[in-house]
Amino acid sequence: MPLDAFLPEPIQKGLDSSNAHQLHSRLCDLNRARTRPTTDASRWESALDEELRLRRIEHRYVEEMREVVRARAECAPTTPDAFVAWFEDLKKTGPGQADPLFPWLEHSASFDQLRWFLTQEMAGEAGFEDLVAWTQVKLPAQAKLELARNYWDEMGQGTLGGMHGPMLEQLGHALDLTVTVEGTVWESLALGNLMSALGANRHYTYQSVGALGVIELTAPGRAVCVNAGMKRLGVAGSARRYYALHATLDIKHSAAWNREVLRPLVDSDPRIATAIAEGALMRLLAGERCFVRYRQQLMP
Repeated sequence: MPLDAFLPEPIQKGLDSSNAHQLHSRLCDLNRARTRPTTDASRWESALDEELRLRRIEHRYVEEMREVVRARAECAPTTPDAFVAWFEDLKKTGPGQADPLFPWLEHSASFDQLRWFLTQEMAGEAGFEDLVAWTQVKLPAQAKLELARNYWDEMGQGTLGGMHGPMLEQLGHALDLTVTVEGTVWESLALGNLMSALGANRHYTYQSVGALGVIELTAPGRAVCVNAGMKRLGVAGSARRYYALHATLDIKHSAAWNREVLRPLVDSDPRIATAIAEGALMRLLAGERCFVRYRQQLMP
């Protein structure tokens, strides 16, 4: 199907799985093109034309996700204390929380089933440290400092062995995981594309703050289950380090994010609360769609 065929009607409504995969594969192309360093500027003009076409589709995708969560986001409080309490409650009430997939991964999944799950998760990983770096640009000083501390932890506080990205790559090597766009379900591609879209576009900065913050809030419980499932199946501790670390470190990150980023931003402008809420809910919704698809694949 030509790419322009996605434009006249809503991006996701009515798409079958094949066309949804094609759409999000193209958005993956956009994200690779705008993040990978290159020395070749020979096609800059035609590349800009293609980027514009893809960014139109990217924005339509994000705006449709916003529309789905808008009503709930607009119900979020707009005073700092009440908003942080609402945000923290998403750990219990947000889309995809307490999904049965994760206890099943912990207690019942086979080695091959766990490998398939981890391959999908790696494919949807947009690079937390890079998303934080994008998002912190021109934020107020207090929020910027907390994002900087978060980034420094993601970067292993300056040591290669402590960097989170390479830890995940090490897990992939240890389990011989091969990540390809073709082998990834569209829901996982869509999750990564959403996070990249929020980080790369300044008019979605506060949505990105919410999306990143809700990852820190909700990831530890899932990481505990995945780490326990790998341990049950005999995966070495060195390979499991990424999930073991995020089962505990993100609890600290979440508390600091809510205190140093969310609270002062909402205090500075109550309208920001709605945008942060949108980002958090969009990220949780995208994750929930992944969990449902994974269960369809793994738990028929």
